[in-house]
Amino acid sequence: MRPKFLMLSRLLAAAAVFLVLLPAAASAQQVRLIGDFRDWSAYSALDGVGNICFALAKPVEVVPQPDGFTAAYIYLTHRPAESVSNEINLVAGFAFAPDTPATLSISGETFDLFTESDAAWLLDPARADGLASAMRAGTTLVMEGTSDKGIKIRETFSLSGATAASRAIDGEC
Repeated sequence: MRPKFLMLSRLLAAAAVFLVLLPAAASAQQVRLIGDFRDWSAYSALDGVGNICFALAKPVEVVPQPDGFTAAYIYLTHRPAESVSNEINLVAGFAFAPDTPATLSISGETFDLFTESDAAWLLDPARADGLASAMRAGTTLVMEGTSDKGIKIRETFSLSGATAASRAIDGEC
C-alpha cells in the first residue's frame, strides 16, 4: 500500500509545483484550481481512476531548514472512485530518516505518521476524519520529523483557509 501512497504524493507534489510554475500548461493537464483560501489552495484533477480533489498548503516556518530543502506541502485529498476522503499526505521537502516515524500536532492533539523518503502519511488511516476535523478547527499544524542526517525538523503550517479549502474539495468531489 505504501508504493501507491508514494506515487500519489509525488503526483500531487508535481502537480502543485507545475501549477505554481506553469498555470496555462497545468490546465492542459486537466488540473484545475478550485480556489485560493488564505494559506490554502484547492484543486481538482483527473487521474487514471477518476476525479481527485486536494487542498494543500506550504509551511510558514521550517526549523532548522535542512541542507537541500525543496518545496514542502501538506495535502488533504479526496479520491471518490476509490472511496477515499480526507487522506492526509505530507511532502516534507527533505528525506526522512529510514524507518523513523513523524508526528502532526494540532491544538495539543498528536497524530502519528509513517514516513518513506520525503513523504509521510497517517499511521492509522482510521484517524483521517479526526485529523481533518482538527485541521478545520485549529490554527496551526506542526509536523516534527527526523531527517536522514539525524536532525529533528519542525514544519509549521497555517490552518487559515483550511476549512474553506476543505469545503471546496468536498463540493467538487
